[in-house]
Amino acid sequence: MDFSVWTSWYSLLLWAIILGVNVSPALAEEVSTPATTGSDGVDVEISGLRKIEDGSVVSNIHTSKWRVFTDSGRDLFLQGKLEEAEKLFLSALQEAKEGFGDRDPHVASAYNNLAELYRVKKAFDKAEPMYLEAIIILEESFGQEDVRVAAALHNLGQFYLMQRKLEQARGVYERALKIKRRVLGEAHPDYADTMYHLGTVLSLQGKYKDSEALIRDSIRILEDGGQGESMICTKRMRQLAQIYITTDRIEEAESVLRKILHIMELAKGWNSLETVIAAERLALTLQSLGNLKEVQELLKRCLDARKALLPENHIQIAANLLHLARVKMLNPSKLNKSNMAELDMAKDLLSKSISVARGNLVLSVRQKGNKQSYGESVTTVRSRQSALIILLQSLDALSLLEMKRLELEEDSKDPHNSEAESALRGCISAYKEFVNEKSLSDAPGVKAEYLLCLKHLVDLLSDNRTTSKDRSSNAALQELKDEIKRVEVELSKKGGRRS
Repeated sequence: MDFSVWTSWYSLLLWAIILGVNVSPALAEEVSTPATTGSDGVDVEISGLRKIEDGSVVSNIHTSKWRVFTDSGRDLFLQGKLEEAEKLFLSALQEAKEGFGDRDPHVASAYNNLAELYRVKKAFDKAEPMYLEAIIILEESFGQEDVRVAAALHNLGQFYLMQRKLEQARGVYERALKIKRRVLGEAHPDYADTMYHLGTVLSLQGKYKDSEALIRDSIRILEDGGQGESMICTKRMRQLAQIYITTDRIEEAESVLRKILHIMELAKGWNSLETVIAAERLALTLQSLGNLKEVQELLKRCLDARKALLPENHIQIAANLLHLARVKMLNPSKLNKSNMAELDMAKDLLSKSISVARGNLVLSVRQKGNKQSYGESVTTVRSRQSALIILLQSLDALSLLEMKRLELEEDSKDPHNSEAESALRGCISAYKEFVNEKSLSDAPGVKAEYLLCLKHLVDLLSDNRTTSKDRSSNAALQELKDEIKRVEVELSKKGGRRS
């Protein structure tokens, strides 16, 4: 087995794992704007509860009630109390119609608020007609080029973006952007907001050059307006950095990520998980540039900070341990026959990562089986998926480590590398042990890691050094190969196949 082949794959994976692990309510992308998550895990901002009515003076009991219901509904909405907010928004719609008339902008505002709520609830069939009706009423009241129409179009764009209806989202964002540019000017933050969202759509469509230009300009507008260190701006910088990484412009990504980390250090210090995540993103990008010394320094600092901020068995700590171990395994200058200490340290890190990840999964199973437990489970579906992915990756990395150790120990008495095989079989056993619920068995990320373990075990057993009658029969190998084909078919159906 060629060690360099495995390590090259791991270097590509480092960026991906952090995105799957750091899923904590404390790590909101924009503290000033709540967000919801689309079907593919991408955050979509909730910015639609805006006052898009014309500001008419309250004149009767219905219009007075409309205001109370609307304001109270918005408060509940932002608190996540969607059922209660829906009742108030429906009441606000009724009062708006009775107090202002069916075609009044206040009615459009009520439709818009309800549509936003249904978007968050993913009741898309209810939301779309309300968005469209709000836009029609506003166009009738103010004309097609009014900024209030642009605000409603922006909301509709977010609705389409959340569902990945990219062409529809692009069309309404482009129209909203044109109106905002004419009415608000090119220096206005609302103009920059729609510009950024349009850039996001274009990025998802693979139009990276156009997307980059829009996102860069949206960042410049915020910086020129004194908001260059805001959470909104750093979010846009992260998106820009991701485009640079996707288009293989790693040095430019590094520059942006260093800027983000500097902002976070000044704003929050290292007593903040947001700063830790910014540092880890930079570290994993530097790793692809081969700057392993700085990578290790950053990851060690991230680990120390996480240990101070999180419980010792938190899944993010397991991920951090895995990152550090992999970097040590990727450092050729320290991996040689006369210096096995680096591999020993990496193995210790992997052992701790395995222990933490397994502990999280065992706790999750115990809590799901405890009918007497109260409140929300400590481990969410997504964190359980992350824990299982980290467990599988850590066991897989442990197998890789043992293979490297055997390469360095030329006089090894174990030419078959039973330790590497044991780690991979442990990886497969862990998958079968914990994949006992649909949210895990259907998760493409979990299946992909299981598939890699299967492939690595087949490669290991097929190697001339590891094939013998008492260790692997042709029937056993064929069984593993059949399982690989089955999982590949399942992944291809879900669009999650990994080569």
